[in-house]
Amino acid sequence: MICKFRLAVCLSAALVALPGLAQEPIASNESAGTVAYIYVTSLPANASTTEIDAYSAAPDGQLTPLTNSPFEYDEGALAADGRHLFAINRSDTDIDTLSIGRGGVIDYVTSTDWAQFTDNCGSPEWLFTDRTGRDLYDMIFDGDCANNGFQAFGVEGGSGALGYVGYANGGAGSFGGANLPLTITGNNRFAFEATNNSCMYYELLGYQRAANGVLSELNSTWTPPAPPSGYRIYITEFLAADPTNHLAAVFQPANPPGCSNVNAQVGSITVDNKGNLSTTSTSANMPATQVTFPSDMKVSPSGRLVAIGGQGGLQVFHFNGGNPPTAYTPLLTTDTISQMFWDNDNHLYAISQASGTLFVFTVTPESYAAAPGSPYTVSAPQSIAIEPETPLLP
Repeated sequence: MICKFRLAVCLSAALVALPGLAQEPIASNESAGTVAYIYVTSLPANASTTEIDAYSAAPDGQLTPLTNSPFEYDEGALAADGRHLFAINRSDTDIDTLSIGRGGVIDYVTSTDWAQFTDNCGSPEWLFTDRTGRDLYDMIFDGDCANNGFQAFGVEGGSGALGYVGYANGGAGSFGGANLPLTITGNNRFAFEATNNSCMYYELLGYQRAANGVLSELNSTWTPPAPPSGYRIYITEFLAADPTNHLAAVFQPANPPGCSNVNAQVGSITVDNKGNLSTTSTSANMPATQVTFPSDMKVSPSGRLVAIGGQGGLQVFHFNGGNPPTAYTPLLTTDTISQMFWDNDNHLYAISQASGTLFVFTVTPESYAAAPGSPYTVSAPQSIAIEPETPLLP
């Protein structure tokens, strides 16, 4: 059976920086230069249109604004594929393709009218790619005029032009349907999303990816862990994939309808070759998170760390594949985190809409520290995308 749910994300509260964060200094044998480019859509004070703030990241994680940044593009959600930056135009009429050139500079290439492939309903909220960057998806509210869903596009490698290939239903958003990007497994074959609406409507959605990127509903089996005493169920609230066949998961004890006031726990799920889900996590062996209302969760490229951000701050755990995660860092910040990404050089980038801040942390399985210069002030950050200096695509 597949469990059902959706998470209401609260982005609020004025918050304080955490003193004494760093452990021992982190040694680096990387050569000097840029390891990643960071793009953040932001809304300047008293402005009606957004812009894209762009930075280069040094090996120690320190950021430098790119020449000509900010770029004057009125965009919302972002995604990168190794050569291009994709953005939902804030007019909600198009998905824009921007090329990423030498030094991370971006230029407009083309636009795709997503609405022509719908019943003239809905609005796209999130963009995300598959593991290769050759397929792009948008998560669209009321895409068929009744349900949320996912549009799939093939990406032309040279130009970044988008070719529509299909639509997958994600269910009614107000009843636990899709409302976040999908988590795509390391083998690129399956995609999942855990949703929760006030611990009343909740669902674990599963899809199989075809060779052309089209998603089809997955009839997989899943039995969540037995909840702790006093609760009837664990609601799976967030998922993030490692490079192999495991998912990190946030499990919230609950007595539906209605959520509990205890902290959620962090567990692990294994995905088999048919998309069925299983877990060795239990109420006794899962660590609790101090993030009170998660809004994002990401596993590091190595698969050895998982970061959870949201209301209450940002925290990192050791991720151990099919074995339960283990506690690692305290809260790295208590600012509300809205979105985050890892690069390939142990840096974790996180934006806070609530505090107008971009954080950079260097985190390895042995040590963690705020990067030099972090945090950075960004006016009303909306979305973030990371582009490693070495492209993802050949």
